[in-house]
Amino acid sequence: MMGRPVLVLSQNTKRESGRKVQIGNINAAKTIADVIRTCLGPRAMMKMLLDPMGGVVMTNDGNAILREIQVQHPAAKSMIEISRTQDEEVGDGTTSVIILAGEMLAVAEQFLEQQMHPTVIIAAYRQALEDMVTFLKDISTPVDANSRDLMLKIINSAINTKVINRWADLACNMALDAVKTVELEENGRKEIDIKQYAKVEKIPGGFIEDSCVLRGVMVNKDVTHPRMRRMIKNPRIVLLDCSLEYKKGESQTDIEITREEDFARILQMEEEYIQQICEDIIRLKPDLIFTEKGISDLAQHYLMKANITAIRRVRKTDNNRIARACGARIASRTDELREEDVGTGAGQFEIKKIGDEYFTFITECKDPKACTIILRGASKEILAEVERNLQDAMQVCRNVLLDPYLVPGGGAAEMAVSHLLTERSKSMTGVEQWPYRAVAQALEVIPRTLIQNCGASTIRVLTSLRAKHTQEGSISWGVNGETGALVDMKDLGIWEPLVVKAQTYKTAMETAILLLRIDDIVSGHKKKGDESNKAPGADN
Repeated sequence: MMGRPVLVLSQNTKRESGRKVQIGNINAAKTIADVIRTCLGPRAMMKMLLDPMGGVVMTNDGNAILREIQVQHPAAKSMIEISRTQDEEVGDGTTSVIILAGEMLAVAEQFLEQQMHPTVIIAAYRQALEDMVTFLKDISTPVDANSRDLMLKIINSAINTKVINRWADLACNMALDAVKTVELEENGRKEIDIKQYAKVEKIPGGFIEDSCVLRGVMVNKDVTHPRMRRMIKNPRIVLLDCSLEYKKGESQTDIEITREEDFARILQMEEEYIQQICEDIIRLKPDLIFTEKGISDLAQHYLMKANITAIRRVRKTDNNRIARACGARIASRTDELREEDVGTGAGQFEIKKIGDEYFTFITECKDPKACTIILRGASKEILAEVERNLQDAMQVCRNVLLDPYLVPGGGAAEMAVSHLLTERSKSMTGVEQWPYRAVAQALEVIPRTLIQNCGASTIRVLTSLRAKHTQEGSISWGVNGETGALVDMKDLGIWEPLVVKAQTYKTAMETAILLLRIDDIVSGHKKKGDESNKAPGADN
């Protein structure tokens, strides 16, 4: 009895614990970081990915790349998750956050090998994170969000690293216009909802230079009846989310008719109902109707006689956008329509044919709070990439408007914080000072990667950058990502929003701490046919 091993876990489960798991997690994180290391900075390379459906994605946006990669290792999955978090939270810095998190874990590896307990490393990391955020706030500079030139410079430094940088001026202006349009101030609270109200419409064909931000909304729809007007100046717009057709029963409805004229009566009731709802609408004398549901032929006939243009089956989001642009209110029932529900803010309604599709334009709005960005370009892949880049630019713009503080870009902020951390660690005692100092080293990965990506000598440039940061008043010195030379970021005009930087540091640190905490992985049931001796590695 004594000699037999006691099986607690079922036979199909695999358990790994201790040092092996921590090293495995660190390696997985490093692998993920290596995948997108070349995607940082203005000289970034692009990745071409084939998704399972056979579609092609070409991008250098960290989040877009990791979304497509299928991984097996749990630590690698959580690394991919943080890039998504970063993208949703601030919209930029998705590549930096992965590289930083990978590096934070990489520097922790030596302490684990020296038998230092993970909680000691974590305590030092926590302390370092607090100091990093404080230092960042110290080196940040306030910015006047109303100055257009300044804002364009900030957005330009975000776009510089993307494919779109050949059309940088156009893209910066578009992003700024779009964000300024959807900015709403209510009771002293700013609300900038890009996702809902700044819609990007991609139309293949034409040149990228033809792209523009409309002072209004565009919908991919045509009029329901060919004889309706396709061009109206200063239209009165009514928005509905009910259908203009006779309500059928939800399920099958049986009607028993005994007399012949009953059938005529039923048809007449349908007609009267439709006539009634059309009269409700015509009473307000609108020029234009949008409804989210269908419009029956009879209703079209009545509306056409009243010289009203109707467009049906508009998406709910598009309807909300039109409401914001022209000041209309969406009505749920026709008999509840009031004069104040009519939108009169639009200057022109027009239907244009682009390629072989019809598009409805509602433009020249007086004070639109929603807009459509039209992108033209050669192919779908290019358009998809330009859209991703524009989203990043708009997010950066939004961040600066909501929190107008900036830190220098180009690795300058990292070097400055790294230098301050190193100075602080000299006054620390105890074993925590080593991991604390290692964080300072890990921060140098951003300027180092920038130097590597543009092909300059890493050691020489980094050493001189370190030396530069020991001097007074050289906080804003960093790497010029194009040439690999040292420059003052103030002169180059490369700035990043403080929110993005702070979020990058917080997310990277929290992830490193989380992965260091793990000392046991129990993987569930293996398939019987699987090789049960296969170690779970990062599967790229």
